[in-house]
Amino acid sequence: MRTSRTARGVTACLAVIALAAGCSSSGGKDDEDGSGDGGGGGGKGVNTPRLKIAMVTHSGEGDTFWDIVRSGAKQAARKDNVDFLYANDKEAKGQAELVQSFVDKRVDGLVVTLAKPEAMRAVLAKAKSAGIPVVTINSGGEFSSRFGALSHIGQDESVAGEAVGEELNTRGKKKALCVIHEQGNVSLEQRCAGVKKTFDGSVENLNVEGTNAPGAQSSISAKLQAAKDIDAVVTLGAPIAAYSVKAKEEAGSKAEVDTFDLNAEVVGRLKAKDVGFAVDQQPYLQGYLSVDELWLYRTNANVLGGGKPVLTGPAIVTGKDVPKLEKYTARGTR
Repeated sequence: MRTSRTARGVTACLAVIALAAGCSSSGGKDDEDGSGDGGGGGGKGVNTPRLKIAMVTHSGEGDTFWDIVRSGAKQAARKDNVDFLYANDKEAKGQAELVQSFVDKRVDGLVVTLAKPEAMRAVLAKAKSAGIPVVTINSGGEFSSRFGALSHIGQDESVAGEAVGEELNTRGKKKALCVIHEQGNVSLEQRCAGVKKTFDGSVENLNVEGTNAPGAQSSISAKLQAAKDIDAVVTLGAPIAAYSVKAKEEAGSKAEVDTFDLNAEVVGRLKAKDVGFAVDQQPYLQGYLSVDELWLYRTNANVLGGGKPVLTGPAIVTGKDVPKLEKYTARGTR
């Protein structure tokens, strides 16, 4: 696993986890998820007052990436004596309405994504006025501080895209198809732009509807049939990698499929050499650290990152990394 030279924040993140653990004694799903024990499970937690922290993401139906984020958030919630609530909506308006509902409930902290940032500006201003601290994760990091968030936890999407472009160069690729599975998502657009910046070959973007598997697969297949010189397909999420492998076979293409993000299926495909490499942004950390930061802020006035984003990636993962990752992806933490 090769970490981008600009992702030094990963080390800081791991140090924070160790520190937070020392302070204590110990996506794809829809709708609001509130669990009385902060996500279930045993173990003795802290003795600080019970807090209620809500997370609202832009996840679409069936996106397993967010299951990993939630797994990290629930683990931190168990440790920190937090009642963790979760809700998601792929539409920006719906996401903002969900955030408003948690502001109205006067939660103790909010974790939000900024895939379509302007839709979130007004409601985050209301959260700030209500005295509710906010941490942003995953997307829209450049908007985080200006919208009043304590910090942003995730990878720099442009840097991650640039790392992919450089990796494609080392693999001798000449023409790449960058598949955007959610049109208008600023982070996905930044990834493709980053690939274009460093890749010596040509890059063409293709928009598909990520929540429509048959439609996405058909669109990718049609493009590969029409452009036989495409030798790399870059997908921006693990589920889209699976569609692309099938589309490649359907089209009779020899293009290499590479992807952002990990899950158990991607690791299996890396092992089978169906996928060339993956870009890991460590979603478990994004969930864990965001809940932990809000607990630290509420109980000790701590803020992570010193005003800068807390980076959780990117790292390039190849088949050589499979043996050490399989057990973690199988349990849903990588």
